[in-house]
Amino acid sequence: MKNNVLKLIKYLYYFSLILLFILYLFPGSLIGYLLYGDLGKQPNLVDNPIGTSINHLFCFMYLTALAVICNLKNTRIFTNFYFIFFISVFLELSHYIIPNRAFELYDLFANVAGVLMISLLRKLIK
Repeated sequence: MKNNVLKLIKYLYYFSLILLFILYLFPGSLIGYLLYGDLGKQPNLVDNPIGTSINHLFCFMYLTALAVICNLKNTRIFTNFYFIFFISVFLELSHYIIPNRAFELYDLFANVAGVLMISLLRKLIK
């Protein structure tokens, strides 16, 4: 039973990575289009003063937490942190070349902060 739950979490992690790439590399806001019919509008998960950057923070906290759970038995967990850290920077920088997308420094900080928060939490727990 425990093995099946871990397998399900791994599939969720991989599915989430694929979905992240689709959402980040799509020229425009795919979620905004589905919710509002507008490729230029991005929804906020939580009303806040910094705008949609909070979405980035939650997304990368979620992905990093899934990576930690998937690799509880693995002692080389930091390879996943480096991978997710690289993805968080790469995907935000890719907005320079994707049409209808814009690079935002706050989004980049939120991406990196999401990864670092979970990694620090994991260190504190250990």
